Amino acid sequence: MGRKFFVGGNWKMNGNKTAIKEIVDFLKNGPLDSNVEVVVGVPAIYLMLCKNILPDNIRVAAQNCYKVDKGAFTGEISPAMIKDVGAEWVILGHSERRNVFGESDQLIGEKVEHALQEGLHVIACIGELLEEREAGKTTEVVFRQTQVISKHVKDWFKVVLAYEPVWAIGTGKTASPQQAQEVHQKLRQCFSENVSPQIAETIRIIYGGSVTANNAKELASQADVDGFLVGGASLKPEFVQIVNARQ
Repeated sequence: MGRKFFVGGNWKMNGNKTAIKEIVDFLKNGPLDSNVEVVVGVPAIYLMLCKNILPDNIRVAAQNCYKVDKGAFTGEISPAMIKDVGAEWVILGHSERRNVFGESDQLIGEKVEHALQEGLHVIACIGELLEEREAGKTTEVVFRQTQVISKHVKDWFKVVLAYEPVWAIGTGKTASPQQAQEVHQKLRQCFSENVSPQIAETIRIIYGGSVTANNAKELASQADVDGFLVGGASLKPEFVQIVNARQ
């Protein structure tokens, strides 16, 4: 396949300087599988700190950014600022941005476009609510979200797509390996039909939603699961085991 396994850690609004040092220590001790690309999404206020103290084999991501390079947007940060402190990635479209902060598909698409134009790599998140899954609308929802993002992407090689069923985030519920594989396979088919067979073959589609050291190996064994976006477990030493799930 040639798709390099990718594990992202999303620290969300967690951590302080003491806690971050502890996380950095267990990441340095690892050892981390050298065949895995590892990126950690950290609170914006700690981007520079993390860039300075994390080992070179771990990249740093912002958890959000806005769709323009500067201006009167109090509280926002731009891709240019993220790059200026040495970070290379940004997480966009996370379910908490969509469902807690009310970000629309269109806004997320515009953010993705601007971030890519500014030279960042993007972890673009999609996923359905519990009521949408129970109504049989999973495919409809994730295809809609993906297609809006697609309209704003010219270089897919700088994008990782994260499928995160909202009902499985922070709930302890996890999509079964079979459920994750089914959605990932359909997404790859969607790319083949609507973008190109080459992009469908090369784009990394990762899974997020209560990933732990206990379920990572079985999830990682699925043909179309190319890695993870990990929430709470990325703050704990078990994150090393998740990174190494394919060993």
